[in-house]
Amino acid sequence: MGIGGRDDPRLPTAAPEKGAERGALDEPVRPPPTRSGVLVDVIVAAAVFLYNLPIQGIPAGGASLLALLVPVGLCLPYVWRRRHPVAVFVVILLTAYVQLGLGIELLVADLMLVLALVGLAARDVPARSVPAAGLTIAWVVLASALHQAHQSLTLGDVAVLVLLPITAWVSGQLTRTRRQHIQGLEERNRQLEREREIQVRMAAAEERARIAREIHDVVSHNLSAVTLLADGAASTVRTDPEQARTAMITVRDTGREAMTQMRSMLSVLRSDDDADLGPQPGLADLDALVDEARAAGSPVRVNVAGDAGDLPAGTQLTIYRIVQESLTNVRKHAGDVDDVEVAITYGENEIEARVSDDGRGDPVPTADGPGHGLLGMRERVTALEGTLHTGPTGDGYQVRAVLPRRRNP
Repeated sequence: MGIGGRDDPRLPTAAPEKGAERGALDEPVRPPPTRSGVLVDVIVAAAVFLYNLPIQGIPAGGASLLALLVPVGLCLPYVWRRRHPVAVFVVILLTAYVQLGLGIELLVADLMLVLALVGLAARDVPARSVPAAGLTIAWVVLASALHQAHQSLTLGDVAVLVLLPITAWVSGQLTRTRRQHIQGLEERNRQLEREREIQVRMAAAEERARIAREIHDVVSHNLSAVTLLADGAASTVRTDPEQARTAMITVRDTGREAMTQMRSMLSVLRSDDDADLGPQPGLADLDALVDEARAAGSPVRVNVAGDAGDLPAGTQLTIYRIVQESLTNVRKHAGDVDDVEVAITYGENEIEARVSDDGRGDPVPTADGPGHGLLGMRERVTALEGTLHTGPTGDGYQVRAVLPRRRNP
C-alpha cells in the first residue's frame, strides 16, 4: 500500500555464557611480547651468564666442555620465555637435572630455573604451572641433598631454597590474575561500546520507521483524497462548474497541507538539528479529517461516547492515524459504500477506536501481506500496549483498536 512498513532487523546483544566465562579463566594469558620486554630478557640472561662464568670457573676433567654448556642451557632459552613459556621451562629444567647428573655444584645460573617458573606461572594455566613448581622444588631438594656436605648447607638454607620456587610460583600467579582482570575490564569496555553502538543503530532504525509511517499516512491519505476530488471535478466541470471549482480548491489545500507535512518530516532526515516541526495531529483534528473524507465522497458518520479528557499526544496521534488510514482504505478498497462509521468510545480504563464500512470492494491487504498501512497501525497500537483487530465483517470491513487509557502526568 505504499511506504511505511518496517523490516529493520534488531541486533540483540548476546550475553557471554557462564561456562564460557569460567573457561576463559583456565586459558593461558600470553600477551604479545614487546621489544622492550625481549630486550630485558636478553639483558637478564646475559648478565646471569656472565656473572656465573668467573664463579663456576673452568671445570676439570673430560666433561669440562659439557659443564661449560650447562650455564648456556640455563640462560640462553630464557630469551624466548615470553613466546614459549612451557618449552623454555622444560629446557631449563632438563639442563638443571643434567647439571646434577654431571655432579656440578649449585650455580648462579640455576637462578634461571626460578625465573622461568615465574614466567610460566604468569602466562600459563595452573594445570601446567603447578606441576612445574613441584618439579622445581624436587630439583632444589635433590640438589641440596647431593651438595649439602660439600657446600655446608644448613636446614635453614635448604628451607630458603625451597621457598624460592614457591614464592616464584605465587608471584607468577598474582601477575596472571592481574592480567586476567585487566583483560576482563578491557573486554567489558569493548562489550559496552558495542552495546552503545547497537542501541544507537536501533534508535536510528526506530526513528526512520516512525518517519516512514508518518510519510505513508500523509502520502497515502492525501493522494487518495486528491485523486477522488480531481475525478469528481473532472466529471462535473461542464455540468456544475462551481462544484468542480470547490473540489479543485480542496485539492489545492490538501496538496499544500501534504507538502508542509512532508517538508517537516524530511527536514528531520536532512539535518541532525531539531527541526521546526508543527504539532502532530490529535483528537482536535478528527473533525477536519472526517470533513475531508466526506468531501472526497465517503458517507462518514461519527459516534463519540465518553469524555476524552487530557490524553497524551502519542495516544491522540495513534487514534488520528488509525482513523486516517482506515478512511484511506475505504476510499481505495471498499468500492461503493453507503455507510462508513467512525466510533470512538472513551472508557474509564481503555479507549476503543472503530472504523467500519459496508463496502464490497477488494479486501484490504493484511499486516502479513504486501501492504504497510495496517502494519503501521499495528505497530503504533502495539507501542502503546494496545490491541488491533482488522478483517471483514458480515456486511463489510472493520478496523478496531483498543488502547489503554493513560492521562498526561
